[in-house]
Amino acid sequence: MENQTFDMDVLQLEGLKISPKSSIPAFVLFLLIYIFIIVSNIGLVVLIFMERSLHQPMYLLFCNMSVNDVFGATTVIPRLLTNVFTPMTQRYIHYYECVIQAFCGHFHAGVCHTVLMIMAFDRYVAICNPLRYATIMTNRMVVKLSVSAWMVALLMVLILIGLSVRLSRCRWIIFNPFCDNPSLFKLSCESILINNIYGLGYTVVALGSSIGSVTLTYLKIAAVCVLSKNKVLNGRALQTCTTHLAVYIILLVSGCMIVILHRFPQLSDHRKLASILFHVVPPAMNAVIYGLQIKAIRQKVFIMFTRKSDCDRGETAQD
Repeated sequence: MENQTFDMDVLQLEGLKISPKSSIPAFVLFLLIYIFIIVSNIGLVVLIFMERSLHQPMYLLFCNMSVNDVFGATTVIPRLLTNVFTPMTQRYIHYYECVIQAFCGHFHAGVCHTVLMIMAFDRYVAICNPLRYATIMTNRMVVKLSVSAWMVALLMVLILIGLSVRLSRCRWIIFNPFCDNPSLFKLSCESILINNIYGLGYTVVALGSSIGSVTLTYLKIAAVCVLSKNKVLNGRALQTCTTHLAVYIILLVSGCMIVILHRFPQLSDHRKLASILFHVVPPAMNAVIYGLQIKAIRQKVFIMFTRKSDCDRGETAQD
């Protein structure tokens, strides 16, 4: 059976470790979360593009985050849902599908960091150099920042996954809820020294540049707010920066949990759960945090629901 499966380029995927009694609750829970992620993020993007008053660099840059959140959740959750009712010994995935899922998962994680970096730059210009904000953050600059955020992550992840795909395979079981880069190179019996070196370098560069740029940006913003006596400016800066910082901290904690738990093999089940939460919690929370915290978005959502309620009452009255 093992040789047959290997020849067919079909891998066995561990998936979620849940009992038959927990299958239905787990399926319903993940389905509801997935629907919420799709509706909230796509709804926020549609709202931003439909409302001219929201055609500002901060909101347009956030659209990158919403699109990426939908992409990341779609990479993992549908496969989990299809495997919930399948016995663990019968969960199979083609190798090329595993490679695609691994690439998409790491691409999603990389874009999360690069998008939050360009959003931090936008906040820095808006607060530290407000008089030149309109001339610096033009539509062309927004497009350049957005494209660079996606392309940098794309290039780095292509190399990461490419180094794993080049290896021959001698194993066919993925001991993970879904495919990722470590799952791919662990299928090989060859030396993975290059993979480990590049993987470590990739992590250091991604996290280092992300944490470094965001920290430096907020230190400069804090210095400007301390020196400024403009309470209106400080209040606006606090509101927008708190929202961005909350999203960044959620992402950072979710990602660091996976990295830390990798160092403790006895906590493999906790690591697997953390890896799923990384693709579930930030995408579900980001739209909520921005939708509730940013006054302009909150007002537009309230107006839309108010109009809908008035229309329903009018139709009821006519009947």
